[in-house]
Amino acid sequence: MRKRAVALCGAAVVMAGTCTAVSAEASAPRAADALHATRLAWQNCATKDYPVLECATLEVPLDHSRPQGRQITLALSRVPHTASTYQGPLLVNPGGPGGSGLALAGFVASSLPKEVAAQYDVIGFDPRGVGASRPVLDCAPGHFAPVRPDSVPATPDVEKANLARARSFADSCRKKYAHLLPYIDTISAARDMDAIRQALGASRLNYFGYSYGTYLGAVYARLFPERVRRLVLDSVVDPTDVWYDANQYQNLAFNDRHRAFMAWVARHDETYGLGTDPERVEVKWYAMRAALAKKPAGGVVGPAELEDTYLPGGYYNGYWPVLAEAFAAFVIDKNATPVVKAYENFGAVDASGDNGYSIYTAVECGDAAWPRDWPQWQQDNWAAYEKAPFITWNNAWYNAPCVFWPTAAPRRVSIANGELPPALLFQATGDAATPYVGGVSVHHLLARSSLVVEEGSGNHGITLSGNACLDGHLARYLSDGTVPRAQGVADAVCPALPEPKPAATKAAPASANGSMLHSLLGFRG
Repeated sequence: MRKRAVALCGAAVVMAGTCTAVSAEASAPRAADALHATRLAWQNCATKDYPVLECATLEVPLDHSRPQGRQITLALSRVPHTASTYQGPLLVNPGGPGGSGLALAGFVASSLPKEVAAQYDVIGFDPRGVGASRPVLDCAPGHFAPVRPDSVPATPDVEKANLARARSFADSCRKKYAHLLPYIDTISAARDMDAIRQALGASRLNYFGYSYGTYLGAVYARLFPERVRRLVLDSVVDPTDVWYDANQYQNLAFNDRHRAFMAWVARHDETYGLGTDPERVEVKWYAMRAALAKKPAGGVVGPAELEDTYLPGGYYNGYWPVLAEAFAAFVIDKNATPVVKAYENFGAVDASGDNGYSIYTAVECGDAAWPRDWPQWQQDNWAAYEKAPFITWNNAWYNAPCVFWPTAAPRRVSIANGELPPALLFQATGDAATPYVGGVSVHHLLARSSLVVEEGSGNHGITLSGNACLDGHLARYLSDGTVPRAQGVADAVCPALPEPKPAATKAAPASANGSMLHSLLGFRG
């Protein structure tokens, strides 16, 4: 996922493109209203980390406008409430699109204050097509198998190779899942959430979403405002630029974040020995990339894989010590083994399985219109590359199947909403995956919402990661609905956590919690 711009739809002025306001009355029939209440058969699915986790499945219509038609299966998880005061179900979503939410229920329930978590049934779910839900999409196994072509199309042959990969992936999705692709989208997933609500026997939902999950939650709230009790959105997608423009803005933001990492490495020259000038450190990183283009490390890490490996550092600075150690080992010791290990830990997420990427493309390519004219992509991405070389072309190829996508895109959804109870938004000022302007945009679009800002942080997914100030606002809101109120853009400002230290690779409890969260959120969304 890659986001950002400031054209406000619905309640404000439409700057570009077309927006459609999806209201509960004007939209397709609500499947949950047409279904009889379902008794969910919860069974123990405990893990070592989450010993009270339970699991169940729920059938929902593939096409919510045809509730009696073909059914698909959603996988659900639950940590049940234990307090006498019960505040209802709290659905949680890790984003993506394509992220599995089953383990997130256990993480959220164990990370919130015990007295708060005890008042909720914390509900995780794998959205349609994801993980343990059925059917599951897996368009082209091996699509990210290393070593891929260099992401920067410096020659016509490299460009043709990358474009052929993108076309092949889209063709594979069409051949295998043409009957499913029109229904793998955000609106359908939001309607699934309402089916979950009814199956739980709840009149209203509480919702807590990260990253893309903020957009899913906002769309649900637009469709079913009367069924929202509390709404928490962390690291907020700007809904006014989904999804092509969003990725262009991300290119700039991730480049800034990568340069922040270079500056951090330079500040710790006594540990890494790569120099004290951030610009010269950056030159060495691109020299490493060029060397890997000539000879991939371990036969698996070429330049595209190197970018995959260092991209997670843009999401979470807790990874910087490990990434810096690998960088220094390659440059100073001529030892590529740490780079290969870093790739295996951080960069091989897509290479290890295609389901998340299949859902990512199905949702993003199907949610909104993308340019079908490749010359426009060439022009836009070369222009971005001049300013932001770190991830621009890697990101372009990640999204390029949308050029060839077989389904027609609907008009973009306006999430502007004046019917909700107060919602609570969290946003870091330097977030690269969902830049700051997204939180500000949604704050304006959701009447009565409150925005809590982590000042000076570039991390993505900021609650339940060790910042007591942020977590205090979250706990108070989930306890009794309290939100901060102030004049100005932000209603509350929390200072960022301290930067990681080179010696703290094994992390203290706060960063350990952050590392666990980011392993659940994944990268690219």
